[in-house]
Amino acid sequence: MKLLLIEDERNLSDALVHILKKEKYQVDAAYDGEDGYDMASTGIYDVIILDLMLPKMDGIEVLKSLREAQVATPVLVLSALNTTVDKVKGLDAGADDYLAKPFLPEELLARIRALLRRKTDSINEDILTYGDITLNISSYELSKGAKSVKVSLKECEIMKYLLSRPKVVVTKDELIIKIWGYDSDAEYNNIEVYISFLRKKLSFIGAKTEITTVRGVGYRLGD
Repeated sequence: MKLLLIEDERNLSDALVHILKKEKYQVDAAYDGEDGYDMASTGIYDVIILDLMLPKMDGIEVLKSLREAQVATPVLVLSALNTTVDKVKGLDAGADDYLAKPFLPEELLARIRALLRRKTDSINEDILTYGDITLNISSYELSKGAKSVKVSLKECEIMKYLLSRPKVVVTKDELIIKIWGYDSDAEYNNIEVYISFLRKKLSFIGAKTEITTVRGVGYRLGD
């Protein structure tokens, strides 16, 4: 699962990133509202953790802008503003949960798990289907009808991203950010290798659905 932390207090941000990575989450950090909004608006994150008192663009403005842009990623607000009025304001702006500072790491982790469960309940993320193919994320199986093939973790993540955006051109940069992270040194040839593996597996199961190359841009999943 991929998280975005938008928090301007560097020491707190570093500590939270460390805690979240220990729990096996992939985490990117932004230190002001403008950078946070730009990163959050990509839609690549499973949960956004957002401070309200931010430089350049405050958290309420970030929230409202994301919701106006139809970004539905669950948002957990972290804030020293802990009155009922503050909480109502944050929730009305589009937050899914609100956690007042100071807080225990255990509570933060529990809130994140709850948001991830809620997201999974609303969208069945274990089974994704498009055209004549189905991807089972739990068992790492790509199938067409009764015929199936195992995929690796990276292959599964790439196929999941493509299946969530059928017929939409996905750039190589998008895939690198989503699968490897903002700070990764992964290159385009990493993507090309995994796309080649996936094409061979689609061919093996006899799928009519295919991954096409849009030259100079990226890839598109279609019939």
